[in-house]
Amino acid sequence: MKYCLSVFVLALALVAPTTLAHDYSQGPVKVDHPWSRPTPPGTPMGVGYMSISNSGSSDITLVGAATPRAGSVSIHETSMHDGVMRMAPVKGGLVIPEGSTVELKPHSFHLMLEKLKSPLREGESIPLTLSFEGAEDMQVELNVAPLDREMMEKQSMDHSGKEMDHSGH
Repeated sequence: MKYCLSVFVLALALVAPTTLAHDYSQGPVKVDHPWSRPTPPGTPMGVGYMSISNSGSSDITLVGAATPRAGSVSIHETSMHDGVMRMAPVKGGLVIPEGSTVELKPHSFHLMLEKLKSPLREGESIPLTLSFEGAEDMQVELNVAPLDREMMEKQSMDHSGKEMDHSGH
């Protein structure tokens, strides 16, 4: 019994830091599961995804982000217009309404890591500073992970069933 308990405690100690590293809280802001995907060598851009929650009593706005791994980081939105997928910068920042969560995910809002200094490799963590209006800046780490198979299948099809080239966004 004592041996089993020791193994269980050791297993929790090994798993807990990884689990905690995916969630960040500061004041009314909570960031869940910040991640990116690997980039092939020579690709100048990467992406950043996460959920941002605001438990405060007023709206906050994600106005920017920065990482030493990229020349710049901007906030973008991907949307469908007349059957064509388009990506454009979000002007004025991304509002996180009071009591709400906004998800940065494929085919929606996301961060563009531009002018990458080196490829993003699976398994590494990328330091990222999120800048808010109405809340303090927050330090998080993007965990670089591949898309799962289901997400990849969704990425390669549009609503009509035709394959699309998403250029990594």
